[in-house]
Amino acid sequence: MLFMLIVKASKNSEAGKLPSSELIEAMTKYNEELVKAGVRVVAKGLHPSSNGIRLSYLKPGEKPVVTEGPFTESKELVAGFILIDVKSREEAIEWAMRMPDPQGHGEGQIELRQVFEAPELTKNPEMLAKEAELREL
Repeated sequence: MLFMLIVKASKNSEAGKLPSSELIEAMTKYNEELVKAGVRVVAKGLHPSSNGIRLSYLKPGEKPVVTEGPFTESKELVAGFILIDVKSREEAIEWAMRMPDPQGHGEGQIELRQVFEAPELTKNPEMLAKEAELREL
C-alpha cells in the first residue's frame, strides 16, 4: 500500500527559511530508518510557493489559467512529501508518528493520504497492462 506523508507549509517554510542543522540531522536519521526498513519510495522538500505556478481549470474543455505564486493560504500548501510503501494503514500511521516536527518551530503538520493504485481505478486488463508498462519505463 502506498501512502504519502504530506508536510504542510508554514509561515517559515513559505518565507524560505531553511531548517536548522539539528532538524536536518533528525530528518536524515528518520529517512535512513525508512530506507533501512525498505519502505521509502521517495522523499523531497519543495521550494516556497513564491516559486510556484498554479494551473486552474475554470471551464471544462478550455485551457487552464496560469497563476504565478506566491499563494496566500500557507495552511493549504505543501512544503514537502515522503512516499512510503507499507503493508497497512496502521504501519503508515506508525511511520508518520516517528517523523520529527517537519518545521522545527512547533508549527509542523503532516497529512497522511493513501495513494490510489491502478487496480482500484479500473478492472480493464488493457489499462492495467499499460499502467504496468509505464511503471517499467
